[in-house]
Amino acid sequence: MYDRDIQVAVIGGGYWGKNLVRNFHRLGVLRAVCDLSENVRDIVLKSYPGVTVTDNSADVFADPSIHACVIATPAESHFRLAVAALAAGKDVLVEKPLALRVSEAEQLVDIAQRRKKILMVGHLIQYHPAFECLTGLAQAEELGRIDYAYANRLSLGKIRREENALWSFAPHDISLILGLFQEMPIQVTAVGGAYLQATVADVTLSTMLFENGSRAHFFVSWLHPYKEQKLVLVGTKKMAVFNDTAGPQDKLRLFEKGVNLNNGEWTVSRDQGTTVTYPDVEPLLVECRHFLESVQNRSRPRTDGYEGLRVLRVLQCCQRSLQMNGEPVHVLAQIGELLQL
Repeated sequence: MYDRDIQVAVIGGGYWGKNLVRNFHRLGVLRAVCDLSENVRDIVLKSYPGVTVTDNSADVFADPSIHACVIATPAESHFRLAVAALAAGKDVLVEKPLALRVSEAEQLVDIAQRRKKILMVGHLIQYHPAFECLTGLAQAEELGRIDYAYANRLSLGKIRREENALWSFAPHDISLILGLFQEMPIQVTAVGGAYLQATVADVTLSTMLFENGSRAHFFVSWLHPYKEQKLVLVGTKKMAVFNDTAGPQDKLRLFEKGVNLNNGEWTVSRDQGTTVTYPDVEPLLVECRHFLESVQNRSRPRTDGYEGLRVLRVLQCCQRSLQMNGEPVHVLAQIGELLQL
């Protein structure tokens, strides 16, 4: 539980920020919204009477009644705003990615640790009830050892100029895969193509290799004719599919392995799968409540700064491989806490 006296400010109330504004207001803790757009500020004033609006983040940082800041601005401003919020003594939730450089993320983690402030990253799918259920199945070894995973995150748009599809879409899937495998990969490769803007990749395919030989790949694109958000796990015992574009209560299915060796011959039996039930609650509401509980209890968030740093390290290595047309890049965990999964 959390104390409703906790007061939260959302910085960036537009494209995604409006959903954070809605949920923190629903949780009874929304104090202020900061946005450069007059239209966004007008919408907030009309929709949430009593909430303070401003176009200057310094107003938020200087307000002693605000305990926590939620940053949902364009990615290139995350580091600057998060540093300012932490320096002002606020707990911070930053939308993904935590920063655009590993060195910046390391600074944020260090500042939060020294100031004893909560630093959390908005890796939303970690808080999806279906994924929480899948994580429970994996931890209970229902799937056996995970040998292979793949994730597709595809749609038509939103096309960005300041970051490519890898940085825009892949943080979610990297976060999920690292959480399920409970270790960092030792090597990554990535290839892709830039078709709309010469220096901004619209499509990328990346692969992670883990020390025990397991692999995972993730395919992301904003040049795709239909939306797909799917994670497939193949374990030594069972297989699982988390399909976030499926209907309610049909997003998570569990399959028997269906492959057996009999008298030297491989046999395959196909399974329709079993639907796994999970609580029907909005993932963003779960994430926002988790942040408030971390602030209240001074507890480590599930997607804390170190988790965000791990994701950034993999992203940076994928970007390096992408720039070298798929040359393998070794992932070096240079901070001990990166391995504390």
